[in-house]
Amino acid sequence: MQNNNVEFLGPPPVEGVGGGGTGYGWNDTGLKPSIDFLSANDVSKHPTVDFVHVWCCPSTATVGHQEPPRPLEQISLLAARNEKESVQIALRPKLSWGGGGMAGQVQIQCSDFCSHSGHKLQVGKEVTLRRVVPMLGVPDALVPLEIPMSQIGLLPGETTAVWMSVDVPPTQPPGVYTGEIAITAVKPDADCSAVEKAECQKVEIKRELQSFLMQAEAVINKSPQELIESLHAICEGLQELIQSPPLAANCGETGKMDIDEECKTSLAVRLGVHITVWEFVLPITPSLPAVFGISETVIEDRFRLEHGSKAWYDSLDMHYKWLLQYRLSPFFCRWGENMRVLTYTCPWPADHPKADEYYGDMRLAVYAVPYAPVLSSSETAKEVVRRELEILKTKDHWKKAYFYLWDEPVGLDQYESIRHMAEEITGTAPDARVLTTYYCGPSDSSGALGSFEAFLKVPTFLRPHTQIFCTSEWVLGGREELVGEITKELQPENREEWWTYVCMGPADLHPNLHLGMRGTQQRAVMWRVWKEGGTGFLYWGVNCYEKANCPAAEIRFRQGLPPGDGVLFYPGEVFNPASTLPVASVRLERLLSGMQDFEYLQLYSSMYGRAAALSLLEKTGMYYGPERYTHEHGAIEVMRGEVYRSYRSPT
Repeated sequence: MQNNNVEFLGPPPVEGVGGGGTGYGWNDTGLKPSIDFLSANDVSKHPTVDFVHVWCCPSTATVGHQEPPRPLEQISLLAARNEKESVQIALRPKLSWGGGGMAGQVQIQCSDFCSHSGHKLQVGKEVTLRRVVPMLGVPDALVPLEIPMSQIGLLPGETTAVWMSVDVPPTQPPGVYTGEIAITAVKPDADCSAVEKAECQKVEIKRELQSFLMQAEAVINKSPQELIESLHAICEGLQELIQSPPLAANCGETGKMDIDEECKTSLAVRLGVHITVWEFVLPITPSLPAVFGISETVIEDRFRLEHGSKAWYDSLDMHYKWLLQYRLSPFFCRWGENMRVLTYTCPWPADHPKADEYYGDMRLAVYAVPYAPVLSSSETAKEVVRRELEILKTKDHWKKAYFYLWDEPVGLDQYESIRHMAEEITGTAPDARVLTTYYCGPSDSSGALGSFEAFLKVPTFLRPHTQIFCTSEWVLGGREELVGEITKELQPENREEWWTYVCMGPADLHPNLHLGMRGTQQRAVMWRVWKEGGTGFLYWGVNCYEKANCPAAEIRFRQGLPPGDGVLFYPGEVFNPASTLPVASVRLERLLSGMQDFEYLQLYSSMYGRAAALSLLEKTGMYYGPERYTHEHGAIEVMRGEVYRSYRSPT
């Protein structure tokens, strides 16, 4: 990284990654530039298209280092309100114009997206750009770029992807929003200093504006004469500021600011963006409760935080709020022996003001209530639980509460422990819900795991001490017909529900969130949940790396697990020491897209019935079952487009 505005990301510290690409394809046939190679480094005299291939890919595409170029097409997206849509912009150098082992640098500038009625989707707020960085050689980490303008370095013979997201607010007026992304090959030094100069000028302008604001505030209660004199002084100062070189050079006759006029007349590759925002608003509260675990112990170890300290609370609060934007219902977890697990959504006690802020948030579908005796069965711990329950059960949000006490019990003694804990909970709150995950029935006296018939009978072992029966998708394999056998054992009249989860299994072709799976395979996790009719979904961990004692330490996936299992975001400090926010994975973004697809199918079902929505899944070729779903993005757009048209013109 040559300066603050140039994003040249070498390989992150990830176990097993030596770094860089192979450079294969550098002399690809058919990629001959239209200019003399000897003058290739003079980017100021030739169009960027002579230096760089630019093309677009859908969010489900895996854009690796050796991804071949494709024709450039304009970006066209469809998004409901309260929906986030993403697309990838791929860049591959044709020849070198830089130095130091790089092919060269490109400047990426993004505009606001505006509708004819004057409404905007603002760059830096609703519109973001992130660079796709490989983890274990697979494109996965989404590292934020400076916007509206940034520079990134390209390596010879390698394709680099930039991930553009548009996060449409719930109140955004519908319409067609258009904008532009300009990509320009730049000289490594001169242009960078120009960007730095512009940043300094922005800081100076901000300082002067703050000074004028202070002047205005100082005379609010002064006499009319003093007010008039100060107003004249402020007007004169503002007039001088408008005529200053940074502003005067970029203002047309109408006074409209023209950002980077030089860039507008440059030889950039210009990528038009059209976003159709339609009337439907995705529910603020997700239709599907999707509970995802955040390991508190990983946070404590990696960031060296003392449990219960202010910094500890601040870090948990940040992680919780950050993950909430992905339509998930986060819970923190601490694992005990034999798969006991302490889970909780809010780190503060129920009588703390933060508790209602957390539990009452409309974006939260459900929340986990802590049961401290799961790790310590002292009378003090039990009294804490009783006090929490007495408070929570009086709240309107109590209907969202659940307890998650044990993960994947396999022995009858573990089943007995669950029953004992549930009895203590329901002794204070009879309508409390307990969630239990399982992939098999209880083992018999010889220790052998039970048969599938025993798995089906788990509700009879745990009833009435579990209300949410959460089964592994691995058990089903590719046999969807087994869903009916599982659900017929439940008693919905007694508030019993069927949820599902994925973890290290299922694998192969089945939908899951492992690193290296197809993009549609990761997105299909939620398609499967919708088609099978589950009423909730659980994922055990989003930050479960191997232990480290430094935020920027090497990222190691846990041994014995498929790469990516239990990891859906990365510490931002790994990529930028100054970062304080997590870096999302591509897989987390695809999971969000699947959650949004779930809402599209729910909307279609509300209009035409569930059978029609099931038919739509198959008619579009998007999803037939866990081993048959689309590998191409087009089927997804067909489904979404049909829901859009049906909503606007119901028949």
